[in-house]
Amino acid sequence: MSEQFSQRPLLVFWEMTKACHLACFHCRADAQRVGGSDELSTNEGFALIDTLAAIGRPRPILILTGGDCLMREDIVQLAAYAESVRVPVAIAPSVTPQLKSSTLQSLRAYGVKSASLSLDGATASTHDAVRGIDGHFASTIRAIREIKEHGYTIQVNTTVMPANVRELADVAALMHEHHVDVWEVFFLITTGRGTEIKATTAKENEDVCNFLVDASRYGFTVRTVEAPFFRRVAFERRADNGSSRRDVETDSLYVSLRDRLVELLGPSTAPIRAPSAATRDGKGIVFVAANGDVYPSGFLPITLGNVRASSLMEIYRNNELLRSIRAAEFVGPCGPCEYANLCGGSRSRAFSTYGNPLASDPGCVRVSEGTLLVQ
Repeated sequence: MSEQFSQRPLLVFWEMTKACHLACFHCRADAQRVGGSDELSTNEGFALIDTLAAIGRPRPILILTGGDCLMREDIVQLAAYAESVRVPVAIAPSVTPQLKSSTLQSLRAYGVKSASLSLDGATASTHDAVRGIDGHFASTIRAIREIKEHGYTIQVNTTVMPANVRELADVAALMHEHHVDVWEVFFLITTGRGTEIKATTAKENEDVCNFLVDASRYGFTVRTVEAPFFRRVAFERRADNGSSRRDVETDSLYVSLRDRLVELLGPSTAPIRAPSAATRDGKGIVFVAANGDVYPSGFLPITLGNVRASSLMEIYRNNELLRSIRAAEFVGPCGPCEYANLCGGSRSRAFSTYGNPLASDPGCVRVSEGTLLVQ
């Protein structure tokens, strides 16, 4: 088994609360107006942070998310404690009145360096429809500027859906215009409220990934969530010196997005900025729910244990499912694929589709089109 990420995750997501003032129709957390009575307490949060501090360097990055992490009144207290024991923290707040300049200033003072916001369209009509609040697009653009002014590294998250896939080049132009540091593109998993939304097809996913490689040459880093095959696409494109794909139909989604990007920003000769860390659900990533339950990720609803009863690191290191995920013990085409370690497919999508987290990922074009045969 590859030892990469076998002993420590790269990222620990803590869903501090399910409370959030938004009503996004694709919400993974199925957020609610108020938090639950079973949420981890402040002291239990300290204990979780202590667990990460005990790992030693390099410690995982603790990402405070939700719901809306700013609905927790103790978020600054918890961030301050994390800084005192040298656990790096990032925040993933919602754009609501809770996103106050004073809170951003306090969190920044206690060592929080990175913040992520969601932007799900290039126009108000698209984004506001997803977020469920009129005027939210304008508020998000203002929030991006404010977070930058406070000295944070800013990451913008976009969930790809049929409703916005044709706007991705225009969203990329917004990333460039507002000097966003990282564009993290989520590929929809049908969980939470997202079960009512149709996901993009495997062919569309391939086109989007190729477009994202192009987009990463315009001054910001591009990462994906639940699309580890993006790393395979980036690897293939780097092997071709990063040149624009030529072996595509002239009317493809990729060509449309690529040409629109060049129309908006002009041609780019900058290198590709797409990280290659071979993470996936349960490999380098682990998720702690508001009530302390542990999952391979926020999109894979298989409970592995609870931090109130077991050490998070014991769960991460010893759980049999996670060990199988890290060993790439996959059923079907993902198993023998030469990119099984670099990519390994979305375990969440496999589970959502087949009920088996070790099944092959139907969102990958090599699986869906049978271009990789089971050996």
